[in-house]
Amino acid sequence: MTNNLLRVSGLSAGTEDKPILHDVSLTLASGQTHVLMGPNGAGKSTFGHVVMGDPSYQVTSGTIEFDGANITDDSADKRSLAGIFLSYQAPVEVPGVPLYSYLRTITQKRPELKMTARKFRARVGEIAEQLDMDSSFITRELNVGFSGGEKKKIEMLQLLLLQPKLAILDETDSGLDVDALSVVSRGIEAYRASCDGALLIITHNTRILERLSVDRTHVMVRGRLVAEGPGSLIDDIDAHGFEQFEAAAQAAGAQ
Repeated sequence: MTNNLLRVSGLSAGTEDKPILHDVSLTLASGQTHVLMGPNGAGKSTFGHVVMGDPSYQVTSGTIEFDGANITDDSADKRSLAGIFLSYQAPVEVPGVPLYSYLRTITQKRPELKMTARKFRARVGEIAEQLDMDSSFITRELNVGFSGGEKKKIEMLQLLLLQPKLAILDETDSGLDVDALSVVSRGIEAYRASCDGALLIITHNTRILERLSVDRTHVMVRGRLVAEGPGSLIDDIDAHGFEQFEAAAQAAGAQ
């Protein structure tokens, strides 16, 4: 029997003055890798943020269930502690907060991740080496002065350290050069190998998917899921783009 870790049913959401998502339903099981694709402005990032509990968005209908519990009204911190992780398209800088202190604090809030200071330092160092990160990064302020590629490496460090049940990666490949993309891909592969967690990769570019085995592909256009299929659907999108799905989005919006 498939364990549906995430079940989103009839979800509509948006900001105070703008509806963005319309009647979105999606299920994702433990151990699976799903991809959410669509053109720019389709609502893909909004979907990730709504699942994470970003207070910038309001759910107007539908439910979000995670690991058997209804989390539709839960705050982002509760969802994080429950095992949901969201990587940001543009990670924010947090002056005055050393990366090491930040990592130590968030792991201490997860009982299953608690460890001695010595073991924690060793684990962080091990992951940093795995990601080709300079050890000096750990003592710097969180994301302050880091390049785009360095910020993505830090997110991969968090992913491997926290080992969440569900990792939502929002445009993780955006703006990365070939070397940084390779490091991020290795981080994703290491996460898949280290735990039975599920991945939802949000992207409009297929480069980051080349080395991954994808179970399901979802296509979002104008805030609606208009197509779903196996991993091979990515090849069709590569060949023909998203225009083929526009008619379905228009028809759904007219109903």
